[in-house]
Amino acid sequence: MTTVTRRIHFAFKSRRKIALPGPAPEPAPPVGRTPRVTKLMALAIRFDQLLREGKVADQSELARLCHVTQPRMTQIMNLNHLAPDIQEKLLFLPLVADGRDRIHEKMLRPLAQTVDWQKQRKAWAQVTQSRR
Repeated sequence: MTTVTRRIHFAFKSRRKIALPGPAPEPAPPVGRTPRVTKLMALAIRFDQLLREGKVADQSELARLCHVTQPRMTQIMNLNHLAPDIQEKLLFLPLVADGRDRIHEKMLRPLAQTVDWQKQRKAWAQVTQSRR
C-alpha cells in the first residue's frame, strides 16, 4: 500500500468550495498605517492596566520608563476619560492610506475634559463630521 501526501488549500469559485494543490497564497498586507491616535488609545489602556496591577508605582514612573514628560503622559492617560464607545471607535479607526491622520489627540483633549458622556458623544460627532 502506498501513501501519497500532498498539500492543498481550499478556495471558493462560483460559490463552491474547491481543493487546489499547494499551500494557500499569502494574504495581501493591509494598505496603509495605523493612525497615531489609535496607538495612543491602546497605550493609555495598557498603562492604566499596569497602574491598576501595581506593576508601575505612578504616572511619573511610567513617564520615566516611556521617555516622555509627565505632562505628555497625563495627556495620553486622559484618553481613558473618554466614553467607552468613543474609545472603541478610536481603536478601530480605518487605516490611513496616504496623507495625514484625520483625528489627532489634540482634538480629543476637550472631549476628555468633559465629564458627561452624552456631551462627549455630541462633541465626537462634530469632530468626525468636520474631518470627513
